[in-house]
Amino acid sequence: MTSTSLFLVALRETLRPPRTPRRTTRRLAIGAAVAAFSLTAIFALVPPPPPSAADQLQAYIAAHAQTLAVSEQVTVAGVKRDHYSATAGVNSLVTSGTNYDWARLVLLSGGWPVTDTSVTVLVRWMRQENGADNWWNRNNPLNNGYGSGGGGGTGSYANLEIAAEKAAEMLHRNPGMSAITAALASAAPSATIEQAIWASPWASSHYGNGSRWHYTPVAVVKAPAGAW
Repeated sequence: MTSTSLFLVALRETLRPPRTPRRTTRRLAIGAAVAAFSLTAIFALVPPPPPSAADQLQAYIAAHAQTLAVSEQVTVAGVKRDHYSATAGVNSLVTSGTNYDWARLVLLSGGWPVTDTSVTVLVRWMRQENGADNWWNRNNPLNNGYGSGGGGGTGSYANLEIAAEKAAEMLHRNPGMSAITAALASAAPSATIEQAIWASPWASSHYGNGSRWHYTPVAVVKAPAGAW
């Protein structure tokens, strides 16, 4: 072999990468396997996310499930519901605008129960003072002197809503009307309320102690819109 050939063989051996012994390769493979297993074990030990509220609710329902067995001999009882009613407010009463609505306004303003009996007595009282067809006369249905500018009940109010407030206020303020307010507050029978009115100083005639009091039904009459 020539010197040139020998030089090339030596150069090739020098440039060739060193061979890894088989034992070292086996060790590297085992190490890689151990590392992969370790990573798998680490991820396997990570706790799962906590259950959501919906999951917890479903789990609770499943763990505490209940059943109800009803005998076929059980009969269904009738259900009795409580009675309820609604009282019209000031705005609806003003919009309706009848003599019965004004009587209800007086009761509302005075803080008294709005009963059919009390309303009936009040519209009778209004009829005694101004008649049924013109009950809104001078915007003063009960001829109340308090705050109307007429001490004898000849004054007037700006509107019927104010008149209702002043009538209730007069009944509360005057000690001579205490029997009326007590009867209205207790939702007393009509005879009790009317006797309290006759005995009071509201009218000097005391309505003849009832002899001039009329009991015929009072017609429903709506006041002109301008009175409100």
